[in-house]
Amino acid sequence: MRIAGITIEDNKQLAFSLTAVYGVGQVRARTILREVGVPEDKKAKDLNADEELKIRTAVEGHLIEGDLRREVAGNIKRLKDIKANRGIRHARGMPTRGQRTKTNSRTVRGNVRRTMSSGRRKLEKT
Repeated sequence: MRIAGITIEDNKQLAFSLTAVYGVGQVRARTILREVGVPEDKKAKDLNADEELKIRTAVEGHLIEGDLRREVAGNIKRLKDIKANRGIRHARGMPTRGQRTKTNSRTVRGNVRRTMSSGRRKLEKT
C-alpha cells in the first residue's frame, strides 16, 4: 500500500505503519483509523480495496510529506530573515528551545567529553 509516495509496511499494524508518512504520528494514525472505521491492529496486507482507499483519502486530507516539509522550511527561513533568536540558533545549528548547551549538546559537538580536569591533564603532560 502506498500513501503520498511512501510504501506502508504490510506486516505491521496499521497504527504503527502509517507513521512512516511524514506528518502522521501515532495519535493522528489512530484518529484516522477510528474515523475510517478500521481496527488499529489490522495489518496493511489484510485490507480490502475500499478500506485502503478510505485510509489514503483520510491521510491525504491532512498536511503531510512535501507540503509539510516546505511549510516547516519556510517557517525556519522566516525566522532567519527577521533575525529572531530562534532563527539565529537554527542558522548556527544550535538548540532553539532553551536546552542546556554546556554539557548536553553531545549530538552536535560529537560524543567527546571535554571537562576542566581532562583539559588540565593535557596541559600538565606537555
